Amino acid sequence: MKDSAKINVQSIAKGVRLILEGLGEDLQREGLLETPVRVARFYEEFFGTSADIKDLHKTFGVERYDRYVLLRDLPFYSLCEHHLLPFHGHVSMAYEVQGKRVLGLSKCIRILELYAHRLQLQERLTEEVADALVKATNSSGVMVLLEAKHFCIRMRGVRSSHATYVTRALRGNFASDANLLSDVLDMIRLGRAKT
Repeated sequence: MKDSAKINVQSIAKGVRLILEGLGEDLQREGLLETPVRVARFYEEFFGTSADIKDLHKTFGVERYDRYVLLRDLPFYSLCEHHLLPFHGHVSMAYEVQGKRVLGLSKCIRILELYAHRLQLQERLTEEVADALVKATNSSGVMVLLEAKHFCIRMRGVRSSHATYVTRALRGNFASDANLLSDVLDMIRLGRAKT
């Protein structure tokens, strides 16, 4: 994971200037004067996430709970490593509760952001979030469902503006127990039907 200290804002701004020149733009035009620096600062902010996955393992005790936890439709944004264009959507993640311990909700969101805020492929992002959730919860079952729209197919090539790309990762009992998986998928659908 990149951290803010390793991001070279000057190199990014220089690269943006080269792109603008390559597009035949006038770098002295008022609207473009600050564009290279603005883009560089955006990249620094977006990719400069400094959290370490080891810091995201804080759990809390619960007195009586022996099923799974589901977080549905967490929004995310990432950048496709093939075209440097955004893809965005939402993630639903579930894990079986182990030893009456649950992961803090903010930690789940931070795990998602830690991996989304880097150059990505959706398939890899789905797998990385699932693996991190297993490590953070020590769970015997994890499911991650990621649904996204990709600007690379909205703006170029086939130009499909309505396509949603869906990936999922299953670990442990969610991979081996069809009833458990069906139950969590029903919970996702039920929640969406009410909204």
